[in-house]
Amino acid sequence: MTNRICHIEIDEKGLVRPTPEIEQERRVAIFDLLEENSFALPGREDRAVPEGPYRLGLAIREGRLVFDIATEDAVKVGEFHLSLGPFRQVVKDYFQICESYFEAVKRLPPSQIEAIDMARRGIHNEGARVLQERLEGKADVDLDTARRLFTLICVLHWG
Repeated sequence: MTNRICHIEIDEKGLVRPTPEIEQERRVAIFDLLEENSFALPGREDRAVPEGPYRLGLAIREGRLVFDIATEDAVKVGEFHLSLGPFRQVVKDYFQICESYFEAVKRLPPSQIEAIDMARRGIHNEGARVLQERLEGKADVDLDTARRLFTLICVLHWG
């Protein structure tokens, strides 16, 4: 399948060292993303869309989220920058609920952990929807891909 990401790289320059839990979230998100994703560049009137699969670089530069896209053989095909403003509150909410979840796993019964996990998934879905909206006209991603990319955006926000 050509409408997918085959490689992902996160620019960690200047980032605070993540906690073991955040590092684990990042590893799982990258693994799941590379196993299964849907990522397509929309057609443009003035030029043909390069075929995937794509290599994706994620970074935060000058306060903006940067998607750097190349073909499988590393030929750059585009770059787009998204404002971080629309993500700030949902990322903050997600970190707060994740902290509660990581603490709950250590000391609460499964029923309470499950309630916190449901809230965590709800916020995660909200972040994925914000990302899908922000990517409109730039890249087409399904909900699962948006969820995994949102996790990686959170990792970039860490600290």
